[in-house]
Amino acid sequence: MSHAPPCEILNLGATRVAVAQTGNPDGPRVICLHAVGHGMADFWPLIARLGDRFRFILLDWPGHGESPADALPCDAKRYAEILNCLIDQLGDQPVILLGNSIGGAAAIISAAARPARIRGLVLCNSGGLVPVSWMVRGFCRVMHWFFTAGMNGARWYPRAYSLYYRLVLPTAQVADRRQQIVDQGQQCARQLAEAWASFATPAADLRSLADKIRCPVWIAWARGDRVIPWMFVRAAVSGFTDHEISFFNGGHSAFMEDPDAFAQKLEAFVLRLA
Repeated sequence: MSHAPPCEILNLGATRVAVAQTGNPDGPRVICLHAVGHGMADFWPLIARLGDRFRFILLDWPGHGESPADALPCDAKRYAEILNCLIDQLGDQPVILLGNSIGGAAAIISAAARPARIRGLVLCNSGGLVPVSWMVRGFCRVMHWFFTAGMNGARWYPRAYSLYYRLVLPTAQVADRRQQIVDQGQQCARQLAEAWASFATPAADLRSLADKIRCPVWIAWARGDRVIPWMFVRAAVSGFTDHEISFFNGGHSAFMEDPDAFAQKLEAFVLRLA
């Protein structure tokens, strides 16, 4: 889409969050939840392809995009609280949750807690599905140190962050969006540091919630993910009672990196829900 939809700032729990709604007002409602350090602009390619059929509801997590920062912690549990407040404000009609990375982890928590409100769950290279082993804790601590250095203004950080994002989103399809994310790296460094610290805690392991999720689950995985490789989550996915799996080209966000194939599969999944 060439123009971003207008945002409004909503009070969601204890914080203020930018929310936008766009697309077909009579279509199935899809709430899109972005990765830490990203923003709702990640979903423009998807909306350009399916906006005439679906009603998309997007938000920027606190301190991202148009949302003001707050002093509360950046972790999946906190984001799920924000998401639940948004669902409450939208009324009684069930929604589909589409979550990427930490957004996927927040969606898992919400879907497990409110099964009657969630019609379907789409997990795009989602957090929460990896056992928090000693190796995972070590990796998360290194990443926490990296982003803490960025938060403290390390001179080498902008260049290093740019190189890092060529691993996260490697495809040429997203070069412009990747640069926008890199340009916001300093702005989001605190949130990134807090998120990676949270990923090393036992609470980051959400695998026990899988059997509490009653709606159909679509696992939409970008094959080239170096942050959450498929081999680390493959066993956890079997815990979802009703699930299907699709693989796409890309590093961490298939809806951006392989948008035509992703949109086609998403439409088929939503039709199945109907």
